[in-house]
Amino acid sequence: MTTDNRAFPPGDDKLDGLLAKLDDDVRLLSQAPTFFKPGALPKVLETARQVLLQPDGAAALEARAQAMEQAGVFQGSDWATPQYLVPSLTTHALKSADPNSVVIEALSELRLLAVAKGDYLHPQVSQEQAHHYLTQVMAINLWLLFGAPTEAERETQGRLAQLPRNLFRHLAERIGYEHIIDKLIEEIWRILEQRPIQTDPVKQMITQIAICQTNPEIDLGISGQGADRLVSSLFGTTRACREDPGLEVYRDRLSSMDTAALQGEATGFARAMHDTGLVSAYHPVLLRHLLDHSDHLLAEALGLSSTGRDCLMCYRELVHALIRGGVYPATAQAAYGLALTLERGILYQPPVAPALWRQLSLTLSQWSQARLNLAFGESISPRARLLEGVLCMLGLPLGVGQGNNPTCQSARALSMWAYNDPDYLLQMVTWAARDDEIIMHFEGMPLSSMASLSGVAQTLPMDLDPVSLIVVPHLDRIYAEMGRRCAGREGDPHRWVNPEFHGWWAGRGFRINVDVTTGHLHDVDDFLRHFYASYHPFYNGNQPLIHPQPAGIAVTDSAARFIGWHAITLLRVNLDPNDVMRVYFFNPNNDSGQDWGDGIKVSTADHGERFGESSLPFEQLASRLYIFHYDPLERGELAEITQEELDRVIGYIHRSWGADRIPPTGLQADEGP
Repeated sequence: MTTDNRAFPPGDDKLDGLLAKLDDDVRLLSQAPTFFKPGALPKVLETARQVLLQPDGAAALEARAQAMEQAGVFQGSDWATPQYLVPSLTTHALKSADPNSVVIEALSELRLLAVAKGDYLHPQVSQEQAHHYLTQVMAINLWLLFGAPTEAERETQGRLAQLPRNLFRHLAERIGYEHIIDKLIEEIWRILEQRPIQTDPVKQMITQIAICQTNPEIDLGISGQGADRLVSSLFGTTRACREDPGLEVYRDRLSSMDTAALQGEATGFARAMHDTGLVSAYHPVLLRHLLDHSDHLLAEALGLSSTGRDCLMCYRELVHALIRGGVYPATAQAAYGLALTLERGILYQPPVAPALWRQLSLTLSQWSQARLNLAFGESISPRARLLEGVLCMLGLPLGVGQGNNPTCQSARALSMWAYNDPDYLLQMVTWAARDDEIIMHFEGMPLSSMASLSGVAQTLPMDLDPVSLIVVPHLDRIYAEMGRRCAGREGDPHRWVNPEFHGWWAGRGFRINVDVTTGHLHDVDDFLRHFYASYHPFYNGNQPLIHPQPAGIAVTDSAARFIGWHAITLLRVNLDPNDVMRVYFFNPNNDSGQDWGDGIKVSTADHGERFGESSLPFEQLASRLYIFHYDPLERGELAEITQEELDRVIGYIHRSWGADRIPPTGLQADEGP
């Protein structure tokens, strides 16, 4: 990195001088042709580094964030697409010994802070998304907010170690320093209400809060009062592990307990697990201990109802084998997945139990083992790690996330199979993990995942749960190949791909309200009437939705601006507790609680949602829908809904993603272009 030797006066004059130089450097970067920008960038980053080390330097850079981004500071880097940034990766960048990495990460956070405060209307990230991202970043990096640089940091980063701390103090002051812990706790509970399969990011946040609570140098004031349930769920769940004594000490304590004491331990762990969806590393130690004692206590420790208890007793040997094979402190979430799998009663489906016995002894390919070790480390065997993923997916079919990858179709398929056809999911896992190949059929022709050219994702996704990590690359290639087979056909390829890809229960009837050729809205009135007739209980003879159905939505941000097309699953349509007709659906996006603008806020709790479901009032969901499937043999009369209700839905469309899709003057919105 180049260093400018120009001297500046001390105090504010020094900051003013640095800012004047920075403005000059940014202007030169902005004026530089694209191929010359990499040469001009180091001067900008070096001056920005010096600014960040000054009092009020972070505030000055926040005010310049938009200009710096538009000049090309992030051009050609991962930071150029802030909508895809991963909060957990910020720790590595901020700890880097490379000044450029630290500075560009800091500039990215300040840019998103400007967006979150409403000072910068970003084309790719909404105000709420930026605030949400920064909240997660601060949760994961709380040590920067409260702790001084460690010896290791000073050794690797030198004076640079102070830069992230200056940054985070500014972030906390701007977002609301006094409320930050409370906001983090609120954010954690909001995520946990959705019961994601992947819980490591949440556990990292809770660990940071626990460290702050036990640090005598940190005064949280009245903040963090709601953290105890979260911290204790991981580190001090029961009386015997209240002080977090370590796994070996806890194991020794169990060996000397009588039945009454074991009962107390079992009840405590079960209550915490079902309360939060998180499993303490101590919990598997208890479960493995109880295998040699009592199935009654085992059922207590899993928190099973009568349904789950009956399932456990019917498949006792299988449940014991699953605990021995997949439930370890390093795979603690497998306990929750197993409990919910038993509660679903799916072991009573004839193929499921044999398929799980096969899973227990499955020989993983070298590629599968390498993928799992690379993503999750080698503290536990790849087979046990995959078994944890299988149990979690069967128990939490709506907890699947697509990660930061354009693979919503594949994530939706895995969720749908786990929800509706679990033995088919287990077959897919076997083929992918053992054979490194999946073969599906499209209109009678076999498609091999190894013979297909490429998928939607340009690189192999890594930020996924164990099952998705192994299976999604294969599904992605097959999905893309099915799309290629539809090339040249008139209309949207999802008409043919979705039923073949997801399963026979996906309706062969298909409606779309966008003309594929022009992108204009098309037949909107009929589209909506048909959707009401197919899904709304008041217009379809009160017929509940039997099988989950694939659908496509036009996703918008909090300003109601169109972001892109996205795959969801329609699960059910019911009156909510307030007698509002709502559509409950699965969104493979990692966080389903979203603000789609124009008053449309997706709910994940408090409106009758089950774990993992999203919901919206019927007309609001209809306003973001652009394709849906239906059974063409069912009654198909167009719903006689009032024009007033239709106009409300169409108004939502025209004020958001359809604003630029209204046909040119002279063509009606319900006619083709």
